[in-house]
Amino acid sequence: QVQLVESGGGLVQAGGSLRLSCAASGRTSNIYRVGWFRQAPGKEREFVARIRWSSSYTYYVDSVKGRFTISRDNAKNTVSLQMNSLKPEDTAVYYCAAGVRPVPIQYDYWGQGTQVTVSS
Repeated sequence: QVQLVESGGGLVQAGGSLRLSCAASGRTSNIYRVGWFRQAPGKEREFVARIRWSSSYTYYVDSVKGRFTISRDNAKNTVSLQMNSLKPEDTAVYYCAAGVRPVPIQYDYWGQGTQVTVSS
């Protein structure tokens, strides 16, 4: 089992920045990838970014490329999402998730989420 806890959400003005963290515990040696997702009110959950646990490979949804950066610290078992140039449309509950298999690209463990609100 892997446990995930997000932190770092909050209220920020448009154009501002926030840094989200995802702390992993439990069988972290089983993790293959960690992803960030978000869900805005009345909308479906959306993929944001992912990173492999043991390499520098990253992938982003087009809407956040150039603004968000995903990174990891294996020594601390954390994955961070640096969000810059935030827009009101980035407002959502952000979740981190972990997958343990190379394929298919799926996520087996989820955190509880952290709220990000961007005011205009």
